[in-house]
Amino acid sequence: MESLRFWVLELQQAGHLPDMFQYAFLTNALVAAAIMGPLLGALGPLVVTRRLAFFSEAVGHGALTGVALGILLGEPATQPLAALFTFCIVFALLLHWIKSRTQLPYDALVGVFLSFAIALGAALLLYVARKVNVHILENVLFGSILTVQDMDLLVLLLIALLGLGLILYGGNRALLGSLTPELARLQGVPVRFYDYAFVTLIALVTVASVKIVGAILVGALLLIPATSARLISRSGRAFFWYSILFATLSCFLGILLPMAGALPIPSGAAIVLVSAVLFVLSLGIRKWRALA
Repeated sequence: MESLRFWVLELQQAGHLPDMFQYAFLTNALVAAAIMGPLLGALGPLVVTRRLAFFSEAVGHGALTGVALGILLGEPATQPLAALFTFCIVFALLLHWIKSRTQLPYDALVGVFLSFAIALGAALLLYVARKVNVHILENVLFGSILTVQDMDLLVLLLIALLGLGLILYGGNRALLGSLTPELARLQGVPVRFYDYAFVTLIALVTVASVKIVGAILVGALLLIPATSARLISRSGRAFFWYSILFATLSCFLGILLPMAGALPIPSGAAIVLVSAVLFVLSLGIRKWRALA
């Protein structure tokens, strides 16, 4: 972690970053963006291909309930990690387990779980609001990258390394299993294992990113950069790398613009708005290519 901070400090001293990045909390913000952007960008194509955008949104909203449970159980209000990760992982695995054993449309099932998570979170937050500062709950909803601490960075880095390992080891097989499950099984791919592993990874990444982007917006950062990349990509490889580029660029600009005063809004909203602008630009490029 210190090496990442030193890298940011070197950029600041070389004149590539404003003087304000000599402060530790802004350095932490930039380090978080450097980890989170490539991670969400790498997972985005699988989320889009497997049509799990609504699923990641449901897990993000489930984080509200996880935070509330953690505070009620006595965890620190700023880092209720045990309850947060436990609830969201159980939430994601239970949703996927029920999906594999019913004939309900997946979007309808996710809608049921999403409604449950929001209702339970809203009920618990009434009790939590009496015990903690309401601004802590606002940070959970909309994100505040300026409150990122060393523990948050460590958790994010560990999950990023886990995600990178899974993508390198089984990314192609997971993609094959999502596109043509029957063919994947004939080739010996354990489709069910990859399904549950990917769902768990999405839950972990979503929860780790909540403090930065916010529970309401975290699903958008998995979806929008990958969708933008799909609009202009002509191959699977380009789809993957464009998604990483757009997600990383969104994270960096979403931090730098508010800090420079150009976009005086919360970091989570700024990150998603930048990714939305990139989506519009990608749509324009696609239209231009069609006319050329």
